Amino acid sequence: MAQPTQLAWNTDLIKRYDLAGPRYTSYPTALQFDTEHNEIDLIRTGLKTSDAHAPLSLYIHIPFCAHVCYYCACNKVITRNRDKAQPYLDTLYKEIEQAAAWYGNQRIVNQLHWGGGTPTFISDEQMQELMTHLRHHFALRNDDKGDYSIEIDPREASSNTLKTLRATGFNRISLGIQDVDPRVQIAVNRVQSTEDTQRILDEARSLGFKSINMDLIYGLPHQTLETFNKTLDTVIDMSPDRLSVFNYAHMPDRFRPQRHINVADLPSANEKLAILQSTIQKLLNAGYVYIGMDHFAKPTDELAIAQQTGKLHRNFQGYTTHADCDLIAMGVSAISQVGDVYYQNEHDITAWSAAIENRGRAIRRGIQLTKDDHIRREVITQLICHFSLDTTAIETKYDINFFDYFNDVLPEINQFKEDKLLSVKKDKIIVSPAGRLLIRRICMAFDAFIPKENTTLGYSRII
Repeated sequence: MAQPTQLAWNTDLIKRYDLAGPRYTSYPTALQFDTEHNEIDLIRTGLKTSDAHAPLSLYIHIPFCAHVCYYCACNKVITRNRDKAQPYLDTLYKEIEQAAAWYGNQRIVNQLHWGGGTPTFISDEQMQELMTHLRHHFALRNDDKGDYSIEIDPREASSNTLKTLRATGFNRISLGIQDVDPRVQIAVNRVQSTEDTQRILDEARSLGFKSINMDLIYGLPHQTLETFNKTLDTVIDMSPDRLSVFNYAHMPDRFRPQRHINVADLPSANEKLAILQSTIQKLLNAGYVYIGMDHFAKPTDELAIAQQTGKLHRNFQGYTTHADCDLIAMGVSAISQVGDVYYQNEHDITAWSAAIENRGRAIRRGIQLTKDDHIRREVITQLICHFSLDTTAIETKYDINFFDYFNDVLPEINQFKEDKLLSVKKDKIIVSPAGRLLIRRICMAFDAFIPKENTTLGYSRII
């Protein structure tokens, strides 16, 4: 059982270890996915190595947004033409049918998530139609005991939309907030009133949605410690069940909308650290539990309970309680995890549509896990979910001597020990309160794909 999550802030250590690195929603990460892998081989390996009777997690990607948010790094299509959604959905239905033929097998769907983009870009009728197709091809639950969630832009959802979602089986929502300060909202082109957010929140609670998450971002233009504290006060008063507080990574060369953001308006590195430190303290004082990285939850939330009982997991949907589920992801750029394989769909919507229409699948790249990948994935998952690692369990499961196997990692482990980021006992590695904020950096030591001399390529910064 995990220990209650405590944190200790050490500015010097944070500055020293604040490199760029993966978020470890998978290991190996998506940067290691290879276009040379044959898609049929990936599917066959997935089917051969997965448990055909285990439950499923489904992800549906809806890429459309009516407005561009300048900070956004998601795969999206900006359009106000709602007619573009139906051709996409018609193609998506063909992918759903094919995926169900491979993986359905009456496997209970314990987790469902619609992301984007803005899933509520599509109409209420289209939402009902999409859910009907999913229910026809997969064994969705009817008892409200699954985790069926959807990302909602409060500007794109009415009371009737929420009623439709609840009636079709959704019981969790995630609201994009980012910041409530008008000056910040204008700078990132996402003007959203607190009243709109509160309206959706109140309606969701009255309809019986069992969990509400809110997303915030720190490091946006014009944010200061004072203004973000006011945003936090507003959000804490709303009392969401979960909070995600993401670090804004300014990478305009990779994400074109970010070119609209004036670098001179961004808070300094020191200001960002002050905002993060204050954010963590305010949320802990408000009774939230630090789950890991940028996630917080109420003590009664399933994520917090799973962490305390050693059952927390992490996949492309973030922290989750569904470690036993294969993840079947559908839609443009969606990433699946089935048995010993990961694979990702075409990133371009035209290429994805053509591939589905021509051959019923649109896999662009993927990877088949080796024994070494499995060992390192389990190590990283235990550390990033529970801030501890049972080395004896790893040795028994994989028939290795842990410290012999990771001999090349020992210098970094010893440095972490010296800096009091972790302690090493006979059969345990335990991350300290100071190390928990740097858990991504600790995990990177066990990542075979990151060159030890260069840990900055292709990733956002840790803090």
